[in-house]
Amino acid sequence: MTLSPAELERYARHIVLRDVGGPGQQKLKAARVLVIGAGGLGAPVLQYLAAAGVGTLGIVDDDTVSLSNLQRQVIHDTDQLGEPKVASAAEAISRINPHVKVEPHPVRLRPENALALIGRYDLVVDGSDNFATRYLASDASFFAKKPLVTGAVGQFDGSLTLLKPYETGADGKPNPTYRCIFPDQPPEGMLPTCAEAGILGALTGTIGSLQALEAIKEIVGIGEGLVGRLLLFDARSMRMETIRYAWSAKNPLTGAMPKSFAELADA
Repeated sequence: MTLSPAELERYARHIVLRDVGGPGQQKLKAARVLVIGAGGLGAPVLQYLAAAGVGTLGIVDDDTVSLSNLQRQVIHDTDQLGEPKVASAAEAISRINPHVKVEPHPVRLRPENALALIGRYDLVVDGSDNFATRYLASDASFFAKKPLVTGAVGQFDGSLTLLKPYETGADGKPNPTYRCIFPDQPPEGMLPTCAEAGILGALTGTIGSLQALEAIKEIVGIGEGLVGRLLLFDARSMRMETIRYAWSAKNPLTGAMPKSFAELADA
């Protein structure tokens, strides 16, 4: 996929990087990435992937822009209150980079549409704000054999990892799944929502930017991905660390007793 003179100038700082270069930028242009959620995490993900030159960005979100979003969801602005987030984000992306194609999906990710949506893309970035969607995104990405960059934030902390459980590691064992890290989904209502607990706005920018960086690395094929490593960030102390996690035979995706997508969705 060739780059136009305008694109060569736009992406010049990428192209001079030895690990990216023209071939890496062409990979970004050819890539199709699905971003789940156009909120606090999805906003910086979309902005940086658009600026990086990812050719097609799909956006899944069924919400509209509200005033309380604007403290952290920086892809939206005051003039877009009441507008669907997928439309607001698409407008912002067109201003950032007209070379990027946007595919808006103004729906919530559900068992009945997850496989079809995810199957259309090369890579998925999950910026959702609830465990049900995170488990669904990870299960569907596994069955569709798509890499997934999943992240989450609390009031002052965040985390992210890269999931490729459809592949095996260097040791010959399956790569771990999301359900290897978090075996049991918390009951609905057990943890406070963002509206109830609050969240530091700039924190979502930090974790979302790291998700975008991990996605770019995966597309271009540079560096060491976060497969089997969970990155943890504490904003209060400004500390960052990674912990390793491994495949568990008890996980219902690739373990000793694997379940189908329908069985997991009904669980």
